[in-house]
Amino acid sequence: MNQRPQHRPAPAPAARPTTPPDVARLAKELMDVMSALLGVVERETELVRAGKVREGMQLETQKSELSRRYMIAVEHLKSMHKMLSQTEPELLTTLRRHHDTFRAMLQVNLTVLATAHAVSEGIVRGVNAEVQRRNIPNTYTASGRRAAPGPRNMTPLSLSRSL
Repeated sequence: MNQRPQHRPAPAPAARPTTPPDVARLAKELMDVMSALLGVVERETELVRAGKVREGMQLETQKSELSRRYMIAVEHLKSMHKMLSQTEPELLTTLRRHHDTFRAMLQVNLTVLATAHAVSEGIVRGVNAEVQRRNIPNTYTASGRRAAPGPRNMTPLSLSRSL
């Protein structure tokens, strides 16, 4: 019952490619990861545009894993850029074009996510303003001016994310 957690050795980092075929394989792997990540991002964009934010959030783990693999592959390719440009210039050109498309789609995704965030924030602020307006008593001072509400008249808005 009182077992000690067993320490597992951390996985060894992938060996860096050193030969032209290894670098070409890594470049093709990067394009595959970008294509898979692009598919997830496009799906997320579609879901958020359709107002299905909860379903879009379920893609987070897949998106994170693909992003991690993407970053590792990019770092490896950066160190081997010279070899790739000397041995496979066409592949490098294809990789750059693919990356430009990838970047453009990410920009669309970020724009959609920022819009959804701004809209939801506007809705919450509007609801809060309406709740506060209804909670403030309509009183007047002795000079006939409307009295400013005190801090105890302001009720915080609580939001349940579990619905």
